[in-house]
Amino acid sequence: MTVLEADVRGIAAPPTRGILARLVRRPLALFGLVLIGLVVVVALGAPWIAPYDPYEQFFEGLSLEGAPLPPDGTFWFGTDLVGRDLFSRLIYGAQTSLIIGVVANGIAVLIGASVGIAAGYLRGRTEIVLMRFTDLMMAFPALLLAIVLAATFRPSLWIVAMVIAMVNWVQIARIIYTETRSLAERDFIEAERAMGAGALRIMFRHILPHLVSTIIVWGTLGIATTVLLEATLSFLGIGVQPPVPSWGNIIFENQTYFSSAPWLVFIPGIAILALALAFNLLGEALRDILDPTQQGYH
Repeated sequence: MTVLEADVRGIAAPPTRGILARLVRRPLALFGLVLIGLVVVVALGAPWIAPYDPYEQFFEGLSLEGAPLPPDGTFWFGTDLVGRDLFSRLIYGAQTSLIIGVVANGIAVLIGASVGIAAGYLRGRTEIVLMRFTDLMMAFPALLLAIVLAATFRPSLWIVAMVIAMVNWVQIARIIYTETRSLAERDFIEAERAMGAGALRIMFRHILPHLVSTIIVWGTLGIATTVLLEATLSFLGIGVQPPVPSWGNIIFENQTYFSSAPWLVFIPGIAILALALAFNLLGEALRDILDPTQQGYH
C-alpha cells in the first residue's frame, strides 16, 4: 500500500469497527437484530424445535366436519386444511425464507457489484454495454419479470432463488457503479495506474474495499425484498411448491379458509412482514452507521 493510498483510505473508508456496539444502542436496530437471530435459531433448530413432522397429516387435526382446528394446547397455532400442524410448518418455512433470502440476495449482490465495478472503472464500451443492459432490466417491473421467469421454469426452491437473484441485482449495480466512478477519479487510483497496476488489481484490491460498507447495507436491505418476493411468488403458486413448507405457500394453500380460519393466513402473514421489517430496520441502522456522510467523511 502506498503512502498516498493509506492517507486517502483513512479519509474515505468509513469506520467498520464497533458496528455491533453501535447497533445495540439503537432500539429499533436491536429489535431487528434480535428478531433475525430468533428466526435463524428457529430455522436451524427446526428438527428439534418443531413438535410435529411438518408433512404429517393428523386425523385428530381436523374437526368432525373436516375443517382445520383453531389454536389449542395440542396444536399451538392450529392446523391447516389437511390436518398438519401449522406451528411446525411455520418453523420449517423459516428455513425456506432464510435459504432463499440469503442465497438469492448473495447472488444478486455478487452480480450487481461485479457489473457496477466493471462498468464504473473500465468505462468505454464495457460501461455502455453493461449499463444499458442494466437500464433495460430496470425498465421491467421486478415482480412482473419474476413472475414471467418463475412461470417459465419448473418451480423449486433453487429455481426461485435464481429467479429472484436475476431481478434483484440491478439496483445494487447502479449504486456500486456510481460509487466506483467517483473512486476511480481519486488520486491514489491514479497513482496506482501510473505505477502500472492492472485493472483487476485496482478494482478488487483498491476499489472493492471502499465499497464493502455499501455492499453490506444494500445486501441487508435486499434480503427484506427477497423475503417478500419469495412469499409473493409462492402465494401465486409459481414459487416454492407444496408440500415443501414456505410462508407464502402456506397462505396460498389455506386462503379458501380465510373467513372461517383466519389464523391460517394471519399467522404466516405476520411472520413474513416481521422478518422483512427486521431486515429493513437492521439495514437502515447499518446505513446510518456506515454512511460516510453521516460520520463526517468525504
